[in-house]
Amino acid sequence: MKKILRKSGYLLLLAISSMSLFAQKSAKSSAAAKPIPEKIAAHFIVPEAYKNQYGAYRPVLKFYNGDSVKTAKDWTRRREEILSRWNSMMGQWPALIQKQSFEMLDTVQLDGFVRYKVRFNWLPGQKTDGYLMIPNSPGKKAAVITVYYEPETSAGLGRSDLPDRDFAYQLAKRGFVTLSIGTTETTANKTYSLYYPGIQNASVQPLSLLAYAAANAWNVLAGIKDVDSKRIGIMGHSYGGKWAMFASALYEKFACAVWSDPGIVFDETRESVNYWEPWYLGYYPQPWRKRGLITNENPAGGLYPKLVAEGYDLHELHALMAPRPFMVSGGSEDPSKRWIPLNQTIAVNRLLGYENRVAMSNRPEHAPNPESNEAAFLFLEHFLK
Repeated sequence: MKKILRKSGYLLLLAISSMSLFAQKSAKSSAAAKPIPEKIAAHFIVPEAYKNQYGAYRPVLKFYNGDSVKTAKDWTRRREEILSRWNSMMGQWPALIQKQSFEMLDTVQLDGFVRYKVRFNWLPGQKTDGYLMIPNSPGKKAAVITVYYEPETSAGLGRSDLPDRDFAYQLAKRGFVTLSIGTTETTANKTYSLYYPGIQNASVQPLSLLAYAAANAWNVLAGIKDVDSKRIGIMGHSYGGKWAMFASALYEKFACAVWSDPGIVFDETRESVNYWEPWYLGYYPQPWRKRGLITNENPAGGLYPKLVAEGYDLHELHALMAPRPFMVSGGSEDPSKRWIPLNQTIAVNRLLGYENRVAMSNRPEHAPNPESNEAAFLFLEHFLK
């Protein structure tokens, strides 16, 4: 009798295990089969001119010692290798700030949502102000953090001569909880970024520290009762696009991301793709180089020259997103040829069994426009709502 019971129990466990695997596969197949909205479907298709092209970028599906990544388990180890290597080079983050809540400074009822001016700690011992917008509808909602030079622009309170940058305001009207943050003080004094523990002795590259600040923003936003913490994305344009890219790549709790024309790889021919500047990846103590392209008379310093000399590029950070989806809202700095580095992340997603996780729209100008924003908002709606 005991043998029969043991055998029956084993068969039951086997059946349950098989059902669990089947459910996981079915869920994965269902997610993969969910149709991309027709209006943005074309943005997930690599143009014929760039299909299966990988350029001279170091393959992300090879370990740094040259071994190949052949399985999803291999990728887990390779992902950790990339993340560890970049964090080691850029400097380790301070501990994330836990268990804090927003200080509410002001409240304005708008059409369909409430806008709060809020304050929270984004660095140890340093607070920042931003704008939290919460739709009036009941229940938990998807959320998006937006990042820029200051929080007013994305909240719809910025300059009238810079249209189509009010991402947080527009997304709140679409039913998202949004949090708009920005580097107001350092933008005003033209040091632009964040520095820890101070600007003369920073231990973390400033662009990585911006990502850390966004991770702290994620943690405080996730504690809002109206927010579904599994559905928080991030979006930014230009400087904010760089910020959103590093934040989403380095902090895997971001469910998806939109990077608007940041320059997604190093490109020393483009003055705005300026990762070499001291406020991004080329930090060293002041006095700093004259802003602009790298020349013999005006060389780059800090970490950036080492990254280039040793063959690193930002496609490795893109790959950290997989299988989380992201869209490049490309303009003058990210034309269609950027599909070449993006193909590497597409290859990672395919290894993991995912399609339609990398998208890119293109426009001639650097500035966003109504069409590029509509594509970005539909992307966020598809993957978060």
